[in-house]
Amino acid sequence: MARFDTSGIDDIVEEMRRMGELTGETADAMLLAGAEEVKKAWQTSAEIHGLRDTGAMIESIGYSRTPKTIDGIRQIDIYPQGKDRKGIRNAEKAFLNHYGTSRITATHWVDDADEMSAEPVQNAMEREFEKLIGKE
Repeated sequence: MARFDTSGIDDIVEEMRRMGELTGETADAMLLAGAEEVKKAWQTSAEIHGLRDTGAMIESIGYSRTPKTIDGIRQIDIYPQGKDRKGIRNAEKAFLNHYGTSRITATHWVDDADEMSAEPVQNAMEREFEKLIGKE
């Protein structure tokens, strides 16, 4: 749905590359810390945009606790999981609210969430990296 820009953490990634830690436990811990901040921002943005009806979609926003590797890049997908009580996929509702339809005005709430999460994600990932190098 949306792509998170990593432009604040490039220096950390370069340092991790030098230390050989790009795919280790530290990298996964950093991804999980960042994912938690993105999740919070998605939930906040959905609330700000008035997307709460039953709350099923907002409460279902989550991510796998196990990062995966695609084309050599470690990543975690963050999106609304499962279905609501009517059997409608929460990710589908999120998509329609984000991009809109002929009857639903686009909110671009995910873009707003990703923008608001940039600094908290960077801070969370830096804290995890500092644990590795012994600063914390």
